[in-house]
Amino acid sequence: MFHFPAPSFRPAARLAAAAALLIGLAAPLSSAQAQTTVFAAASMTNALQDIGKLYKEKTGKDVVFSFAASSALAKQLEQGAPAGIFVSADNKWMDYTEGKDLTLKATRVTPIGNSLVLIMPADKAKDVRIDKDFDWLAFLGADGRIATGLTDSVPIGVYAKTALTNLGQWDKVKDRVVGAESVRAALALVERGEAAAGIVYSTDAAIAKNVKIVATFPAGSHPPVEYPYEIVKGQDTPETKAVFDFLVGPEAKAVYARYGFVVH
Repeated sequence: MFHFPAPSFRPAARLAAAAALLIGLAAPLSSAQAQTTVFAAASMTNALQDIGKLYKEKTGKDVVFSFAASSALAKQLEQGAPAGIFVSADNKWMDYTEGKDLTLKATRVTPIGNSLVLIMPADKAKDVRIDKDFDWLAFLGADGRIATGLTDSVPIGVYAKTALTNLGQWDKVKDRVVGAESVRAALALVERGEAAAGIVYSTDAAIAKNVKIVATFPAGSHPPVEYPYEIVKGQDTPETKAVFDFLVGPEAKAVYARYGFVVH
């Protein structure tokens, strides 16, 4: 029996195969890396989903969104969660991520704002005027509750507590306040009739079912509701910058305006 020597091209073939395998593995990886993840306040859900679709139509590229309370998102960034852009519903939590060296202050812009409103289930709604003389306990009845965000952390809850405090009402109603993990969770409590009223953003009330805005809080009763945007540290790539510029650009602002945000 004759034994032929191993063909001299086999090592080269193995190298070529290995290279092809690496290329095959690298392709989906680079594609995944190209996707930009945006951590955004829950109140931005509908508007940003529409803007993400618009960006996909124009560029062919996906934007991944993660929506929650700004406080929760800031803590996730602190724990190392991967994201390219952070959109907060207040300045406090953006200041927090800046202070922790998690986001890039130089990229900060505040393109939109919102209003603070009082809502009720639509079938029980009654228009009221919120001022320092408004009788909250009579409004709520014997056991009525007010749903909002957690008043020590979630932006909508912080705004609500500040407004009620400035109106001289917090101590009277604090035991009636139900703090939820996000503005959308608070909204759901009112939608389901589990709370007599809710303090939310006007844009959330506008897309809700079975609720009605019964009053808007006086502008001077709380700091302006603002949404700062920043790029996450280490993520200022061309792709992330392109998404960021689109999110704060004129086409996105048209969508924000359609949802009722105050466009700056």
